[in-house]
Amino acid sequence: MTAAEFSFMHGTQLDEIYRQSSPGPMPDGDARGTALIWTGAWAARPITWVVRRIFWQGKIFDRAGGTLLNKVTPIGLHAIKATVYEGQSWLDGAGSIILDYSRTSIIAWFVRDEIREVAAGLYLGQAYIGKMRFIRFALEFVS
Repeated sequence: MTAAEFSFMHGTQLDEIYRQSSPGPMPDGDARGTALIWTGAWAARPITWVVRRIFWQGKIFDRAGGTLLNKVTPIGLHAIKATVYEGQSWLDGAGSIILDYSRTSIIAWFVRDEIREVAAGLYLGQAYIGKMRFIRFALEFVS
């Protein structure tokens, strides 16, 4: 399973994969991000390409510090900090790794992400504004 394959799947399939997965180990290091927008549609891959080139390239996790920074802008600026901890998923109530921006970001204080490991080094995530899910994403850790 790869993040690229997720673009071809429908949202219900991604939700089922997420529900069947466990949180996995707390992430550490550099993760390549893939925004999963309009998955299953012909436009999913071009949208993913544009988002990665212009807006968001992934996240850098600091397990020891319990935080992360997003890689944003075309130059991959390290910004938009979140606190990382284990908690309950808003999707199904089961365990997830929570990426909480409420106390660390002036820009994204209203955003909460959650992720689960779906394959070795591959995490599937849900991003929420308030309590409304607005996007899915994948994170791939390469050694």
